[in-house]
Amino acid sequence: MAEEREVVLMKGNEAIARAAIRCGVDGYFGYPITPQSEVIETLAELKPWETTGMQVVQAESELASIYMVYGAAGAGKKAMTSSSSPGVALMQEGITYMAGAELPGVFVNVQRGGPGLGTIQPSQGDYFQATRGGGNGDYNVIVLAPASVQEMADFVDLAFELAFKYRNPAMILSDGVIGQMMEKVVLPPFKPRRTDEEVIAQCPWASTGKKKGQTRRVITSLELKPEAMEARNIALQEKYKTIKENEVRFETQQCDDADYLIVAFGSAARIAEKAIEIAREEGLKVGLFRPITLWPFPEKEIAALAKTKKGVLVAEINAGQMVQDVRLAINGAVPVEQFGRLGGIVPEPEEIVGALREKLIKNEK
Repeated sequence: MAEEREVVLMKGNEAIARAAIRCGVDGYFGYPITPQSEVIETLAELKPWETTGMQVVQAESELASIYMVYGAAGAGKKAMTSSSSPGVALMQEGITYMAGAELPGVFVNVQRGGPGLGTIQPSQGDYFQATRGGGNGDYNVIVLAPASVQEMADFVDLAFELAFKYRNPAMILSDGVIGQMMEKVVLPPFKPRRTDEEVIAQCPWASTGKKKGQTRRVITSLELKPEAMEARNIALQEKYKTIKENEVRFETQQCDDADYLIVAFGSAARIAEKAIEIAREEGLKVGLFRPITLWPFPEKEIAALAKTKKGVLVAEINAGQMVQDVRLAINGAVPVEQFGRLGGIVPEPEEIVGALREKLIKNEK
């Protein structure tokens, strides 16, 4: 077996697969789709069922894969899947079922351009789908947005930690840039898969087979009586409130002396870092606020920081989705503008600097 701490040059998608093996995942159920197919291809190549006992199944569809995750999660197992934008759209029914049944599971979305089948090029157009919930009902999914291949590896364990802590689905929302780019990665140390006894002890809610004298546990999101459904929803909302109070994550760069703030996540944040370097060389004091949890969104932290700035530019690879949450958070305290490219086109750092000048600095009173 490999060394516990190993530095390897790899793609973001490969990092997801290798981290899953090392983090003691019990089962991966997926279906290939560009630009994330390397996840299941790497798992097939490494054959973890022969080393750690992790099961890897290529399902017949995205819909089948999400319900395999549902079944494994219902038994208290660490189960995950991955896909890209159109495939994750097909999974929304299963995700909302898992949220309603309060089941932990991890989903990776390596986004590509849309709507519809769109393009295989990178995009961040699934922000609404991830943070608003693409399925039915009042529910939330914990959403982590990696900005590096290292974070692709790190967030697998974090996503499972949060999913089991709150009995809630968790999503790693990446994109084709991070999924396909290659960087050095420090892989996480190996965690042994839990024994059946440990699963039963850690997940008393799980359905692990009825034994003599035990009550059968049924894992479902169905409630036939409206009063019971309302009570379940109220309990979910209380849980979401707790998550929002305790699990907000973000990163800031060069914000102390900044006059302007760029807010960006994922690969757009990587591009914004270079844009800030260019802007500062031109005499513009600009800082970066990078949300790491897209839900819960760091609204209080953005609002507090923005009050000390002249304006905020939201850079994202879509038509303007996260900008709505930024505007709600800032609530008119300072001007907020948006810049994005569409159709799978990744913006250049110079374009972001140009947008900053055109949309904010030029219009200063």
